Amino acid sequence: MHEVRGRPARWSEEALQSLNSRFRGRPPEELLAWAAAHVGGPVALTCSFGGAAGMVLLDLVARHKLPITVLFLDTALLFPETYTLAEAAARHYGITIAWHQADLSLAAQTLQHGPALYERDPDRCCAIRKVAPLAEALRPYDAWVSGIRREQTTQRTATELLEWSVKHALLKLSPLATWRERDVWAYISAHAVPYNPLLDQGYPSLGCAPCTRPTSAADPRGGRWSGFAKTECGLHV
Repeated sequence: MHEVRGRPARWSEEALQSLNSRFRGRPPEELLAWAAAHVGGPVALTCSFGGAAGMVLLDLVARHKLPITVLFLDTALLFPETYTLAEAAARHYGITIAWHQADLSLAAQTLQHGPALYERDPDRCCAIRKVAPLAEALRPYDAWVSGIRREQTTQRTATELLEWSVKHALLKLSPLATWRERDVWAYISAHAVPYNPLLDQGYPSLGCAPCTRPTSAADPRGGRWSGFAKTECGLHV
């Protein structure tokens, strides 16, 4: 049993295996509804308002009126379209979105680490502006819902529907883990889900503006951190 932040793992490997078997092949809203009812504490969904999968999950949470809090990590470096979508989605769904920022402002980061840290040490920049704020944002919650999918990167190919996050000491759910890109867009089309317009402009994956470039749909993460051997910001590893 792992101990993190003084909270032991509440879910055994056997229990997680049983739950993964139970929900494998089932609609993601069933897993979301189960989490909201049975985790035993508050549940949060992180939505970047950049990726299409996150918008599918947001739509499912809102459509089924599930008591799941929506968290948004504002790095202060996102595309204008991302901020516009976050505000529009809150109005569209009639929900409150909890915005979280790094303790260190961009100005303070520049003073401490020099200008444009993302150009010199993107891992350090992500740690300051994404990883640390996420850890703080998730602290009150017992479960975290994420939009990651197995086909996105080699690091994600083993993603299960339910896993225990040692890093954050909570249950991590990836309801769309087995979905393909076509499944995501079929749902968006069928339910008129709002999404980031940059996804139609050669950006198959969106992060912070300085670190994201248009790229081929065949390599969706190829436009992230161009010039670096980096495909993950650190939130999911």
